[in-house]
Amino acid sequence: MDVPKDQIATLMEHGLYNSAQMLGCFLVSSPAANAEVAPHLKAESLVLLGDSLFREREFRRAIHTYKQALQFCKIISKTNPTSSRSSLSSNRSSSPNFFSISGINENEVKFKIASCHCALSEYGAALAEMDNIPSKVRNLQMNLLMGKLYRYSRQNRSAVSCFKECLRSCPYVFEAIIALAELGVSAKDIVSLIPQTPNRSGRAPFDHVDSSRWLQRYVEAQCSIASNDYKGGLELFTDLLQRFPNNLHLLLEVAKVEAIVGKNDEAIMNFEKARSIDPYIVTYMDEYAMLLRIKSDFSKLNKLVHDLLITDSTRPEVFVALSVLWEKKEERGALSYAEKSIRIDDRHIPGYIMKGNLLLSMKRAEAAVIAFRAAQELRPDIRSYQGLVQSYLVLSKIKEALYASREAMKAMPQSAKALKLVGDVHASNSGGREKAKKFYESALRLEPGYLGAALALADLQVIEGRSGDAVSLLERYLKDWADDSLHVKLAQVFAATNMLQDALSHFQAALRINSQNEAAKKGLERLEKQMKGVDPDAPEEDEDNEVEDADGDQDETELL
Repeated sequence: MDVPKDQIATLMEHGLYNSAQMLGCFLVSSPAANAEVAPHLKAESLVLLGDSLFREREFRRAIHTYKQALQFCKIISKTNPTSSRSSLSSNRSSSPNFFSISGINENEVKFKIASCHCALSEYGAALAEMDNIPSKVRNLQMNLLMGKLYRYSRQNRSAVSCFKECLRSCPYVFEAIIALAELGVSAKDIVSLIPQTPNRSGRAPFDHVDSSRWLQRYVEAQCSIASNDYKGGLELFTDLLQRFPNNLHLLLEVAKVEAIVGKNDEAIMNFEKARSIDPYIVTYMDEYAMLLRIKSDFSKLNKLVHDLLITDSTRPEVFVALSVLWEKKEERGALSYAEKSIRIDDRHIPGYIMKGNLLLSMKRAEAAVIAFRAAQELRPDIRSYQGLVQSYLVLSKIKEALYASREAMKAMPQSAKALKLVGDVHASNSGGREKAKKFYESALRLEPGYLGAALALADLQVIEGRSGDAVSLLERYLKDWADDSLHVKLAQVFAATNMLQDALSHFQAALRINSQNEAAKKGLERLEKQMKGVDPDAPEEDEDNEVEDADGDQDETELL
């Protein structure tokens, strides 16, 4: 009795992959598909079985089954090369899941094998398989996968060629646009790949011109972000949002960049807007989780993690969010979640950033350097540079810290945060404070509203005994910033100059904004002792001194 081969296609079309897999077992073992009598039918049956295994995410079994099919293709080509050539070349499809009851396409099978290897994070094996497919016969999906694999193996020139080929086939392959931008291809070069289709009058139709214009703006935005021109990228994305209001993808892109540059309130607002449009979105939600942790909004953070877990517990973003949630409870548990996110996707940058920050707080600075370097190799942004500099300063490796900060400044010449980073290294010892002051002032000239640089400059002014100047500087920001760290810094300056009532007022203001602010809690405890005429407890003073020592190792002064 023959097994109806076409029924597997029906089952697959309806998503009944488990039933298709079971039927495939019958088909492969059917007398009609005997390897000696009908190797061609055997090969077709194995491909169909492989497809069902692929859909069931049994990738290792799928690879084994597909390779068996290719072995039978070799037998067919040896026994009847003429007929097999015509059969195997017929019905070549652009779909990676294509199968035909009249014959199989060897290149498609190789693509499927490579896709399985990718799903198993075996990128070298996937690339070796894809190399067996001639470039002339690669379709859109093949070129996209090939570009990704070349990029993973750091063959950037070949990756660029593949991604460009994708855009020549279809200008709306956004993955290729983003990849080309990150690989340093200019917006002009990418836009030139977008085909212009003129009508009979020689002019492009209005709707095409209109669509190519917004697509061009999108390309420019991604190229700006990739070149660390966050301000320009945000402006372009914001313009696009006006044309496409409530566009989920654009909202997430804007929120992610705002999170990177420290526009936390704006980023939170856009992430929340995105979740109101689609409460089951997972993309970039780990970035949102980090912001909620900074704001100490644990009720929203708890709900976010709960929502992510019931949406898709296999995504790396979910485990980064879990790591953020566990950070306050138990750092080792948080670290294990961050590491799991990397095991799921070893190219997930927030996983490395989170891991580095946790290792740094656990006083494992050497390991933190490795994590931040891994993030930087994937795609450098200001956070990986900040983590590297902080790690090197803790290790008293001033030379390395200075090199990393200058590298950030070269990569982001218009970034106030990069300028501040160089200032932080110089401020780590008394001999470099004058240089640090210049970098902080430059950062504030570039971005007058940058609170981080203002706080750092105020610290220097206090060290120099210019507490009045520090207070004047910080009070200017009170008009525009309802920020707990600003109030804490003012309270610390007032406490140091024995203006205890003013210090009390600002500590309380900080706790009203963020009731979980540990610096405000500890500062308030110490202040209460001061107001009672008791000296602040020694452990608190030692802790402050320890931070100063870590930031300012005198032995490295000459290196600056």
